[in-house]
Amino acid sequence: MHLENYFAKRTNWQLAENDISTSLKCLKQKEKVIDLSESNPTRCGFKYDNIISRALSNKKNYLYEPNPKGLHQAREVVARYYREKGIIVSPDDIFLTSSTSEGYSFLFRLLLNPGEGIFLPQPSYPLFQFLCDINDVESKFYQLAYEDNWRIDFNSIENNLSGNTRAIVLVNPNNPTGSFVKESELASLNNVCQKKNMAIICDEVFFDYGFDKNDKKPSLASNRESLTFVLSGISKILALPQMKLSWIVVSGPKELKDEAIKRLEVITDTYLSVNSATQNALAHWFKVKNSIQKQIMQRVLKNYELAKKEMNSEIGDLFNVEGGWYVILKIKKEANEEALCLELLEKEKVFVHPGYFFDFNHGSHLVISLLPEPKDFSLGIQRIAKSLS
Repeated sequence: MHLENYFAKRTNWQLAENDISTSLKCLKQKEKVIDLSESNPTRCGFKYDNIISRALSNKKNYLYEPNPKGLHQAREVVARYYREKGIIVSPDDIFLTSSTSEGYSFLFRLLLNPGEGIFLPQPSYPLFQFLCDINDVESKFYQLAYEDNWRIDFNSIENNLSGNTRAIVLVNPNNPTGSFVKESELASLNNVCQKKNMAIICDEVFFDYGFDKNDKKPSLASNRESLTFVLSGISKILALPQMKLSWIVVSGPKELKDEAIKRLEVITDTYLSVNSATQNALAHWFKVKNSIQKQIMQRVLKNYELAKKEMNSEIGDLFNVEGGWYVILKIKKEANEEALCLELLEKEKVFVHPGYFFDFNHGSHLVISLLPEPKDFSLGIQRIAKSLS
């Protein structure tokens, strides 16, 4: 039987588990593993207010009011979230989705014909490649370069531009580098997009987790120079990934924005994927935003300091982080990342992601989550430092 004859070529992925995943699964069955890859906030010991569950007990949940953009009162909550940042966003420019992944798929369908290309950052989150495959989009890459801090390598954009490149994806701050888009970089990106009739898709799910609160970073929700779509949601803002609510904010030149909204409305009306209970609860959930974000910020900043304390120049370089939930260690002595992660797992009982998982192309890197509880994080980072030294 030729299995490939039954399935679409776009799904011809390597489906077998890699050695790291296999070893992790086996080891977890026998003993405790310190997981320094953990990015699920619901498994990291944060305290959630009871209002999260109480807000779901609403008689309005028995009424179905389909709206391709999502319920107006929920979109007003999102608009208010931006107003508190000094950004004026109309509820009419907001589309609610069940996840940012769904938002990406909607935007890929809106902007690209099959086979056309989209620019993705590198290094960045590996989910993008799957989304491109599923939506028949050609993935192209531009580089983030590190020199004390991360920056966009515009040469890598110019060298790979072609007539079928329809959009560029930004992650602000990027996952896992933790780097924000700078004002000067945005100006250059707008210039490229205007010349090449390209749109910007900007993922800002980690935007609230900037390390320097005195350094105000630009949100692209206020970008009017190019057709721009900003993605965000409560998986990070409220640490509620299980409640499944995200959104798209549309901005840009009026004619382009209005046409994009009309077409996107047809796409979202086809799916109507956001459940009523989550939308009705949103205003109540946002009341505890500051509480959960305070817990997370205290955690990631404390763990970042612990990592800086344990790692020294003889081990490698701990890259500077501007925001987000991750830190990156570039190992001084170049090694096979997969073999190193396996060694840390089997000998030290510590699990971290190898750099190649996030498309680091040069050198040996470990990607470490700052979200685990400090006791576990401290012990895990000490074991890593001991092993590498």
